[in-house]
Amino acid sequence: MKPLQCVKGMHDILPDEVALWHHLEEKFRALLAQYDYAEIRTPMLEPQALFLRAIGDATDIVEKEMYAFVDKGGDALALRPEGTASVVRAYLQHTLGATMPISRLYYIGPMFRRERPAKGRYRQFFQAGAELIGAAEPAADAEIIDMAVQYIRSLGLSNVRVQLNSLGDAQTRPLFRDALVAYFSQRTERLCADCRRRLETNPLRILDCKVPTCQAEAQGAPVILDYLNPDDAAHFAEVQRLLTLFGIPFDVVPTMVRGLDYYTQTIFEIQGSPDALGAQATIVGGGRYNDLIAQMGGRATPTIGFALGMERLLILVKDLVALSPPPLVFVAGAGEGGLDRAMLLSRTLRAAGLRVLVPFKEGSLRAQLKRANKSGATLAVIAGSEEAQRDAVTLRHLETGEQTEVPVAELVATIEAQQ
Repeated sequence: MKPLQCVKGMHDILPDEVALWHHLEEKFRALLAQYDYAEIRTPMLEPQALFLRAIGDATDIVEKEMYAFVDKGGDALALRPEGTASVVRAYLQHTLGATMPISRLYYIGPMFRRERPAKGRYRQFFQAGAELIGAAEPAADAEIIDMAVQYIRSLGLSNVRVQLNSLGDAQTRPLFRDALVAYFSQRTERLCADCRRRLETNPLRILDCKVPTCQAEAQGAPVILDYLNPDDAAHFAEVQRLLTLFGIPFDVVPTMVRGLDYYTQTIFEIQGSPDALGAQATIVGGGRYNDLIAQMGGRATPTIGFALGMERLLILVKDLVALSPPPLVFVAGAGEGGLDRAMLLSRTLRAAGLRVLVPFKEGSLRAQLKRANKSGATLAVIAGSEEAQRDAVTLRHLETGEQTEVPVAELVATIEAQQ
């Protein structure tokens, strides 16, 4: 029988890779704690209607990529394709705004999209993200962009540059949409089939198309920055001023629209190395979504957030981070009752925070030490019957063969001093 494989576009994270994942996650949690963010964990399975309402039914995510189905009870469900909609749903369901007028929330977890697998892109992929709910000021935009940049830099990626744009407010969008329709309607023969359809459903998405002919036509398209009202223009200018104050390099990219319909005002991306990630090198993306909470039944609440792709980030940092597990101690039992002594002693050592291996069956001391050498342990503790009478053990350095007798009461301190 042919062995089963994991689902196409999904992947296993093996034990020798997990330490780097832990490193990235712990760095993220530690940094966001400095900004007073708290973790939130939402279900991977949500009502389909949540993403139709939040993301937009004319987006590629909803139209092509979302894993959606009807369950045995007749409920229309979907695996979450992104984290923001779930966080907003939880924020409203549990009335977090009543106790946290400005809510600082973050998440780490798997998302699901049935897109074409590529380098660092999977159909089950992990994102870490942050949402700042209740702050309308441009300083909030600058701080959350700075927070994302500081996280990337903390991993050793110093060459970080932000791409920035503004999408304006709900009054800006219709004016800009009409201008795009007028422009691209004269060029439909040079647009791909998807963009000809987008011209009717969501013309802003044409600006984000990766087909070369569509990208070429988009270069001469109207620029949304020309349609911003004075307040949005001033907001965007202040964000740029603060990023300059922070020393964060950025480029204003007027054609950037992001892939989700809920964005308003500031949007941004942080790019990784195209050599490592390919043409689509975005590792962080985010922006404001001031209208989303109202669209989902709450009161109008200004909000900004970002999400970063963990797999793509791992590709960039795997050669920059050297991780090694704590030293391993092997406990061997010798003589009558040796296994019992080894098992009890291993519990004592683990309670002290040491990483310990112990055999599960009786065996000769020679055989146990052979296993200890193969295990990668640096030290072996030999719990022999003679030493036990003196309430002591033998501590052996496996690389040199040097060994000394150590009282059990001093064993933990002796091991820690030699690591």
